[in-house]
Amino acid sequence: MKRIVYIILISALIVFTLKGCLKKDLGYDSDVYLGDVRPLEVIKYDFEKPKNITINNVDYLQARGEVGKFGGEIITSTIGEGPKTFNPFNANDNTSAQLAGIMYDGLFTTDPYDGSIIPKLAKSIEILPNKKTYIVHLRHGIKWSDNKEITADDVVFTYKTIIFGGFGDTATRDSLYIEGKLPSVEKIDKYTVKFTTPKPFAPFLRMLTTPIAPKHVFKIATDKGKSYFRSYLSTNAKPEDFVTSGAFKISEYVPAQRVIYKRNPNYYMVDKKGQKLPYLDKYIILIVGDLNNDTLKFEGLETDVVNLQGSMVARYRELEKHSDFTLYNLGPTTNTTFIVFNMNTRKNKEGKYYVSPVKQRWFGDVNFRSAVDWAIDRENLVLNVLSGVGEPLYSAESISSIFLNEEIAKGHGQDITYAKELLKKSGFYLKDGKLYDKFGNRVEFELLTNAGNTQREATGVSIKEDLQQLGMKVNFKPVEFNSLVAKLSNTYDWDAILIALTGNPLEPHSGHNVWTSDGALHLFNQRSDEDLKSSDKILPFEKELDRIFKQAALELDYKKRKELYDRYQQIVAEQNPVIYLYSPANIVAIRKKFKNIYPTELGGILHNIEEVYID
Repeated sequence: MKRIVYIILISALIVFTLKGCLKKDLGYDSDVYLGDVRPLEVIKYDFEKPKNITINNVDYLQARGEVGKFGGEIITSTIGEGPKTFNPFNANDNTSAQLAGIMYDGLFTTDPYDGSIIPKLAKSIEILPNKKTYIVHLRHGIKWSDNKEITADDVVFTYKTIIFGGFGDTATRDSLYIEGKLPSVEKIDKYTVKFTTPKPFAPFLRMLTTPIAPKHVFKIATDKGKSYFRSYLSTNAKPEDFVTSGAFKISEYVPAQRVIYKRNPNYYMVDKKGQKLPYLDKYIILIVGDLNNDTLKFEGLETDVVNLQGSMVARYRELEKHSDFTLYNLGPTTNTTFIVFNMNTRKNKEGKYYVSPVKQRWFGDVNFRSAVDWAIDRENLVLNVLSGVGEPLYSAESISSIFLNEEIAKGHGQDITYAKELLKKSGFYLKDGKLYDKFGNRVEFELLTNAGNTQREATGVSIKEDLQQLGMKVNFKPVEFNSLVAKLSNTYDWDAILIALTGNPLEPHSGHNVWTSDGALHLFNQRSDEDLKSSDKILPFEKELDRIFKQAALELDYKKRKELYDRYQQIVAEQNPVIYLYSPANIVAIRKKFKNIYPTELGGILHNIEEVYID
């Protein structure tokens, strides 16, 4: 695949990436390239694994950065309308998940430096020889923000009642089903929990990164039922209602303006002097409407961190020479940007088709979808939308994934002639420059995206122009994000959507709910309620994806898993239910006054926010 990252723009950037060192550390060899020009510089931090340290009979986790100074605040931003909830178990959008995630830690987390699993609320774990039993040992003496101790009761409650009980968003629960059965969880003693899976299950350890809830707080909500739980700890909740385990706790929320977090004095991490973290007093996140406004806030000194669009990189590289910030290139994002057609042939409760029968025939035709794939000029998108700071994406796995199918990732260029041949095979024809199906219906459909994301808006315009070359009429329409989510998850009344999902470069099973036919994010052929009981409208390639994801989760050998996930990517590339577009480079600017900044591809710029301090 031709990589179109123009080094002229970013050759002087300090480049950070973990793709190469991740594969090396985990036993997978790969060269890492930034375009066809030169390899990425792979920087490996000289850190040991985090250490457990006991002080006054409390088991703390010792930070890896240098000893810093206490005080001050950092101001970042989030794009869009802000969170829909602060309950981590109800969060089904990126913003809500990130803002809630600041307050709640899991038993384990992914090491941002090498991708391994490292302890958080847990002190250690034993995996028994049967590869089905996991004994988790919790830290002694660590506390919630309200001074109550964190114990096995909280862990068992979180998994047995909230997750396995189906409260809130069920994506985690759905990903944990193993041949129709869920793992069991039981309390051994106050600080020990045992998980048992029905069979050896490769993704299980990474599933233990899920936030843990304080039982004495959340049980009030679960006792009142699932309907009540869905509104529990919403954006209307008072700051004093939150009992948390993370480095910061919410202190103020002003809708559509800002979220202010304050330091959690009970946080369980300490620095190398044994001083309790975090160093910063406040963590402030401004809610900005769009990417342009985000940049203006940074340039106006209202924020301390900004993620840059490709079009801004060259100018910021010049500004950096005489400014108070440093630029970092964290490598390709794990986001996958794509368009998806609604292939749903079902009816809603009122008996109306989600998609008109005419469009059902188009969207359900692999030649139609493949023609769209071949008509899109991805290199043009990278050059003009990303300003060259990124690369085309052809695969269902992100470019940084250790399970990437390299053959699929090579992709193909735009070929309008071949696209027209595919359409002709299915009876489509051109008349006066307009495309018609074999029944004489003009090919016209609506393409939606979320308003305010200027990159996606520009992408939609470009795709509209590409498809005009096939004679298709595309009505491109940016809409409010919450309206878009409602169409995707509830009403299903849409033709095509341009959007992105965040991938996991270490575990394809995290996309289980996207690719399995009963998944909550199975966007291209969504089922819900009564429809989930019937499999009569599941397509043959969907059934094969179901089989692959089931088999791959039970396979513990990396090479065999890789073969299975290679096949899933091949199926997606052949069937094109989702058409991938590009992967931007993750370029970030941060004020120089902040120290202990160790950016990584996996963790981003503030993965160690508890260690960050001002000098």
